Amino acid sequence: MIDDWDDAYANAAHIEGAQAYVPMWEKRARAFREGLAPGRRRAIAYGADAREDFELLLPPGAPRGLFVFVHGGYWRSMTRDLWSHLATGALGRGWAVALPGYVLCPQQRIRDITRSIAAAVDRAAQELPGPIRLAGHSAGGHLVARMGCADVALRAAPRIEKIISISGVHDLRPLMKTAMNDDLRLDLNEARAESPALREPRPGVDLLCWVGAGERPEFLRQNALLANVWTGCGAKTRAHEAPRRHHFSVIGDLADKTSALCRAALE
Repeated sequence: MIDDWDDAYANAAHIEGAQAYVPMWEKRARAFREGLAPGRRRAIAYGADAREDFELLLPPGAPRGLFVFVHGGYWRSMTRDLWSHLATGALGRGWAVALPGYVLCPQQRIRDITRSIAAAVDRAAQELPGPIRLAGHSAGGHLVARMGCADVALRAAPRIEKIISISGVHDLRPLMKTAMNDDLRLDLNEARAESPALREPRPGVDLLCWVGAGERPEFLRQNALLANVWTGCGAKTRAHEAPRRHHFSVIGDLADKTSALCRAALE
C-alpha cells in the first residue's frame, strides 16, 4: 500500500546526482544545435502560442520517415530545447526528427496538451511523406500513448507505425493525490478521460512501453500496465525494463543510434 503519493512519483529525490542532469542536457542540446549543418534545422509553428511550435531536424539524405519526440516534465516544466541532442540516434538512422513544445500546466490542462500534441504531429506530418514513429518520456510518454487512443482526432494516424512510451504515466488517477495536482488540476473525470490505460487503442496500434529497471516502483507498474491492458484490446504491445537505467538516464539512449532503445524504436 502506498501512503505517500508525492514520494511515489518523485524521481530526483531518489537519483544520485540528479541536480546535474538539467545543466548536462542543456549543454549537450546546445552543442548539438550549434554543430548542425545549415538548412538541417528549423522551427515551425503549429499553434498561436509561442510554445506551440516544433523543431524539425533533417538527416543528411532523404528521410526514411518522421520520428517525433515529446518531452516530459510532468506537463508543467521543461522546454523542447533541452532535448535536441536526443535526435542524434534517429538522425543517424536516416529519420527526420520533430521535437514539439507545448503550453504547460497550469496555463492549460492536460486535455488541452493532448490536443496540442495531436496538432503538432499533424503539422509535422505535412512536412514530409513516409512512416511516422512517436516517442515520449514521462509526461511525454503519456502524450504519445494518447495519440494511439481511438478518441483522439489525428489525421496522421494511418501513417503511425509505432508508439514508444518511455517511463510513461498511463493512469493519471494517482496524480490526483499528489501536490503537483495544484498545477495539473485533475478531477476524476479528466483523469479517467486522459488515461491511455482507460481508453481504447486505435486498430493496429504497435506499442512499446520502455522503462528503466532502476526507476520508482510506480513507473515500473505504469509501464507494465498499459502494455497489459492494450494487449487485451487487440494491440501489438511489448513492455521492457532497461537494465542499469533510472528515470533520468533511460532517455539518453535515444542519442545513440546503436542503443537497444534506438534499435527497438526505429528498426
